[in-house]
Amino acid sequence: MAVKGWIQVDERFCKGCELCAHFCPQQVLGLAWDRLTPKGYRPALLLDPERCTGCEVCAVVCPEGAITVYRQVRPRMPEMAMRG
Repeated sequence: MAVKGWIQVDERFCKGCELCAHFCPQQVLGLAWDRLTPKGYRPALLLDPERCTGCEVCAVVCPEGAITVYRQVRPRMPEMAMRG
């Protein structure tokens, strides 16, 4: 099962440069064309949450540090189940 992830974009800092969308390996990011940030930019948006793996590439390439990435934590297997 693939790891699920999601992002949070701080629209106070996002300038709509699209670097996150360009470098996203899953191609799940884009710009929100239906709204503007307080500074007049179109903010980054997670277009397909089901395909986001939380790889953090978007956060690394964001020049403004506007993206926080979250990843679903997988439950650990008990040691007994791994031995058996």
